[in-house]
Amino acid sequence: MPYVRSSAISRIEWSNGTLSIWFHESGRYDYHGVPEHVYEAFLAARSKGTFFNARIRDHY
Repeated sequence: MPYVRSSAISRIEWSNGTLSIWFHESGRYDYHGVPEHVYEAFLAARSKGTFFNARIRDHY
């Protein structure tokens, strides 16, 4: 369960297509059907918030 450095996101986890994201202010949200390569790119992204808004939010 990787903890990440982000002003909005504290932790990101992926298991069997479910991406779980822990936000500092609002807690955990689960996104289903997320490919593992998207999770890996999310972890590698310089800005987690920008990646989330562009590639995950409103897509899963």
